[in-house]
Amino acid sequence: MNSRRSPGVLEAEILTVLHEASGALSPGEVRDLLSGKGGGELSYSAVVTTLTRLHDKGVVTRERSGRAYRYAAPADPSGLVAWRMRRLLDAEADHAPALTHFISGLSAGDEELVRRLLLGEDR
Repeated sequence: MNSRRSPGVLEAEILTVLHEASGALSPGEVRDLLSGKGGGELSYSAVVTTLTRLHDKGVVTRERSGRAYRYAAPADPSGLVAWRMRRLLDAEADHAPALTHFISGLSAGDEELVRRLLLGEDR
């Protein structure tokens, strides 16, 4: 059985751990928390690589702690949701069908909110 995660799954799991944390975490702490959630054994380097990529994308912040870094997710949960939505949309070559399905599934109130945001009326 292949225990490898599909692309993006480890990023999402790490972001969840960082978001649930009360402060910045070292890669080792992230790895331990993921293992404690049934995430299986991860190599330290896989966690460091993923955290570095998330930082390069501007999704997480980091601060120097000795010779290493400690990482944190944005305090705003809506930023995390928006990043996940963009990641999913970017996986599609043609955005129109995905956006059409998304918009058609919104409540009337949310659809009106999107309309106002697009027109710059709700800023």
